[in-house]
Amino acid sequence: MSTEPTHALEVFANPRPGRNYEISFECPEFTCLCPRTGQPDFATIRIAYTPGEHCVELKSLKLYLWSYRDTGAFHEEVTNRILDDLVAACHPVRIRVVGDFLVRGGIHTVITATFPDR
Repeated sequence: MSTEPTHALEVFANPRPGRNYEISFECPEFTCLCPRTGQPDFATIRIAYTPGEHCVELKSLKLYLWSYRDTGAFHEEVTNRILDDLVAACHPVRIRVVGDFLVRGGIHTVITATFPDR
């Protein structure tokens, strides 16, 4: 597997497909770019999901999240795009993605996106 950032997410077979259990990730070094200023935005991305037939492979998740370092997008778009890409890759029973962005201009932003929709 490469160590270059990529938008590709790899999956593997869920070792316990008959059991509902939750997998949680915390990614405290997420960076993307503000689409207005080009300055970096820093966040902690939290992902919690109940896998269906597949689980997301961690190294591919790391490289996927790294791919946003040079991407300009609003916080709302980034968080929802991560959710959409994870749903498309591993088809979870349910998933929650939280983008907890550091203060910018005196405002702390937290975006929560879920599947299925609440």
